[in-house]
Amino acid sequence: MSKLYTGKRKRAVARVRLEKGDKKIIINHKDIENFPKVIQLKILEPLLIAEDENFTIKANVRGGGIIGQAEAVGQAIANGLASLKGKELKKKFIGYDRNLLVPDVRRTEPHKPSRSKKGPRRHKQRSKR
Repeated sequence: MSKLYTGKRKRAVARVRLEKGDKKIIINHKDIENFPKVIQLKILEPLLIAEDENFTIKANVRGGGIIGQAEAVGQAIANGLASLKGKELKKKFIGYDRNLLVPDVRRTEPHKPSRSKKGPRRHKQRSKR
């Protein structure tokens, strides 16, 4: 039953392994208790919605910031729970927050050569008169 589930948020990519067992959550070889409370809640959100916390969760996360990583882990957990529990839980997740199951594909636009430091579409101001 130890299948790998993925979640993505901005630049963060999480790979999560769900197993039936005692309520242990380990992220990048660290216990969840070592993270700030806000991060813990982002990660535990799908477990609280599903009302099922009898899982041992091991996650590896790379890229992005700490909030993006937390949301990527939450998304991967939600995908795993939805595939294990079925359509009822999937509907519950989508009703609560669609981003728990579906990754947001928006990315920042690359900078263009004209004014590279200022952003992708910034140009020098021109006078009309």
